[in-house]
Amino acid sequence: MSDIQSLSETVTPQPTVIRTSRGLSIAGTRITLYSLLDYLHAGWPPHLIRDEFNLTESQISEVMQYIETHRDEVETEYQAVLQQAEENQHYWEVRNKERLARIAALPPKPGQERLRAKLQAAKEKLGMS
Repeated sequence: MSDIQSLSETVTPQPTVIRTSRGLSIAGTRITLYSLLDYLHAGWPPHLIRDEFNLTESQISEVMQYIETHRDEVETEYQAVLQQAEENQHYWEVRNKERLARIAALPPKPGQERLRAKLQAAKEKLGMS
């Protein structure tokens, strides 16, 4: 047996799901399993998630298998990520509240009257004003 054959026989494939500083992720990407779970919880089928994130059939299959096999761990981490995101959003909303209020109180820029009227009409049509 040659050295090349013995090396190739000892190489193990890299796992699709790995833990990074961002949490559980798909190897070779910046995609976290938590991002995929957002779509799964919204009712998206795996093939559409695969297409949305430009994953291979093998990647989505292995990720779905990992999620199913480690359901409790993945869901617990996902809930913690959602909680942290909510806390971050609240922090920035509070921190920027005064600044956003000052910006909203500024008079419209000259020359934007038609644009503002069109925006207001669209908001009224959508029931947002």
